Amino acid sequence: MSRIDSSSLLQMRSAILQQNAALQKAAQRPAEVAPITAPGVGEPQKPADFTSALGKALSSVNDLQSKAGAVSEAYERGETTDIAAVMLQREQASLGFQATLQVRNKLLAAYKDIMSMPV
Repeated sequence: MSRIDSSSLLQMRSAILQQNAALQKAAQRPAEVAPITAPGVGEPQKPADFTSALGKALSSVNDLQSKAGAVSEAYERGETTDIAAVMLQREQASLGFQATLQVRNKLLAAYKDIMSMPV
């Protein structure tokens, strides 16, 4: 069993206190994360074609990825200390990308099914 000297113990204590202060500071201010809105929510119902709906969804996912990249870069530069907001933004972008990937997979499967149908 190794012994802990007082200087390393004081260093660990100061690191913990700094992290605690940063977390308290981040908890006091509101998060700078924009809420996710689904395309078409809150808009009046109108007939929409598939290509425009898909285009809007892809641009929404692209915007989420761009925001996540910007927030991550700001954290890496030290401009923000709110790691929770950074991780939340990155997770939102990841979920949007995974959903887009699943839609693409379903579309490809449907296309293959249609192409393999006898005429």
